[in-house]
Amino acid sequence: MSSVGAAFRLVRAGWVLVREGVVAAIPGDQLSGMPKFGWQMARLLTRRRALREGRSDRMAHAVARLGPSYVKLGQFLATRPDVVGNDIALDLALLQDKMGTFPQSQAVAAIESSLGRPVSELYARLDEPVAAASIAQVHEGEVIQGGIPTKVAVKVIRPGVRKRFHQDLESYFLAARLQEKYVPSSRRLRPVEVTETLAQTTKVEMDLRLEGAALSELGENTKADPGFRVPAVDWERTGRDVLTMEWVDGIKMNNVAGLVEAGHDLKAIAANLIQSFLRHTLRDGFFHADMHPGNLFVEADGTIVAVDLGIAGRLGKKERRFLAEILYGFITRNYLRVAEVHFEAGYVPHKHDVAAFAQAIRAIGEPIHGQPAETISMAKLLTLLFEVTELFDMQTRPELVLLQKTMVVVEGVARTLDPAFNMWRTAEPVVGHWIRSNLGPRGMLEDAREGVGALVSLARQAPDLAARAERLSREIDLMAEHGLRFDDATAKAIGKAEARHTRSGRVALWVIALTLIFIAWKLV
Repeated sequence: MSSVGAAFRLVRAGWVLVREGVVAAIPGDQLSGMPKFGWQMARLLTRRRALREGRSDRMAHAVARLGPSYVKLGQFLATRPDVVGNDIALDLALLQDKMGTFPQSQAVAAIESSLGRPVSELYARLDEPVAAASIAQVHEGEVIQGGIPTKVAVKVIRPGVRKRFHQDLESYFLAARLQEKYVPSSRRLRPVEVTETLAQTTKVEMDLRLEGAALSELGENTKADPGFRVPAVDWERTGRDVLTMEWVDGIKMNNVAGLVEAGHDLKAIAANLIQSFLRHTLRDGFFHADMHPGNLFVEADGTIVAVDLGIAGRLGKKERRFLAEILYGFITRNYLRVAEVHFEAGYVPHKHDVAAFAQAIRAIGEPIHGQPAETISMAKLLTLLFEVTELFDMQTRPELVLLQKTMVVVEGVARTLDPAFNMWRTAEPVVGHWIRSNLGPRGMLEDAREGVGALVSLARQAPDLAARAERLSREIDLMAEHGLRFDDATAKAIGKAEARHTRSGRVALWVIALTLIFIAWKLV
C-alpha cells in the first residue's frame, strides 16, 4: 500500500502546486498538444490571488502548505539548474527555510534521548528557540567550561521529521519513475538519480553528527586563513539529534545597513568572501555549499563566520584542476586550453572536435571581455559554459552543478556588499597561486609522488588480485560450458518481485487517475 499512499501524496502535491499558481507560472506559450492543454487548465484552476504574485511568492505559498519536506526539495532543486532551468532555480533559491517552532518540552526530550543525560546536567541554561527551519530549530544555551559560563547554540532535530521525509520521498520516487517512463525527453536529466541524490543528501543533513564533522573539517582546513572561520563544535553535547556549537556574536551579512553602521569595510568583506570560497574549493576540495547571507556573520574585527553546514560540496583533484584551468583560461583568453581541459578531464566525448569546441568557448568569452570588469559575472560565465557543453554531449556533473549554484549565491552576496565588485581581479591571486603551485614543477613532483604511491599500493594487492582473477576465470569457463543457471528459489523470487512491481505500478497509476477524476467532478 506504500505505492498507493505515495500516489495520494503526489496528487495532493500536484493539486497544491496548481492552486497556488506554480504550474501556471511556468512559461507555457511554446507548448503544444496535451502539455499546453494541461497548462491552460492549471491557469483556470489557479487562485486569483496567486495570479497577481511572482513565481517565487507562489512557490513560497505552495511549500508552506506542503510542509518541510517540500522546502528541502525546493532548496535541493535550486542547486540543480540543469534540471529545473536557471530562472526557476533562482526563484527556488529565494525560498526561506523558516518554519514554526516546536515546544521546548519536545526539544528537551530529543536532547536527552540522543545524549542519554538530563538537560540539567548538560546545560546551565537552555532558552526557548530563537529560529526554526524545516529540519531543526536553534536554541540559545549556556555551559560551564573551566568554571566560566560560555554561551552556545543548540540545534535540535524536529520531532517526526525523518518519518515525514521518508513518506514524501516515496512520492518523489514515484513521480521520477513516471517521468522517465512517459516523458522520454527528460531521461537525459536522470530524474530517478536526482531523487536518489536528494534522498542521500537529506539523510546526511538529518544526522547532526555529520554536520558537526563537516564544521570540524572546514575549521581545520581554515584555521590559518585570514578573516574566515566556522564555529567550534562541542562534541560532548552533540549526537544524532542535537548539535551544540559556539555561539556567534556578529552581524548577519544580509543586514547591510547594520554592517555600515558598525563601520565595516564592505568592499574588503566582499573580497574576503570570494577569496575564502575559492581557497576552500581549489586548495581543500571541500566547500560550504549553502553560503546565503543568512548563514554568514561578520564579527567586530571583520572576520566572516559561516554557520549551518548541512550542505557541503567536494571536488576531487581532477575537478579542481578543471575549474582552475577554465577560470584562468578565460582570464587569459586562452580558449583552446579551456577546450582541451574539457577533453582531458573526459567531460566531453573525444568524438567531438577540440577546435570546434574552442570556437564555442570563444563565443562565450569574447563578449565578456568587451565589458567593464565590474559587470562580468563568473557565475554567469559558468552557466553559459554548461549550456554550451550540453551541445557537445557533456553529461551532468552534480558536483560541478553544486559548485556553480554556490558560486552564483556567493557572487550575488559580494555584489550586494559592493555593486562595483571586480570578480576577476579578486579571484586572480587565488586562482593564479593554485595554478602555479599545482600545475607547475611543484605540481608535477606531487603528481609523480602520488603515481609512485599508487604503484606501491597496486604491488601490495597483486597476490589478492591474481587469486581473484583465477577464480573469475574458472567461473567463466563453467558458465561457458554449462550456461547461466538459477536455482528454483532464485527464479521464484525474481518472478514474485517482478509481479509485485508490476501490480504496484498499475495500482499507483489507477489511484492517480481516479483521484484526478474525483477532483474534476468536485469542481464541476
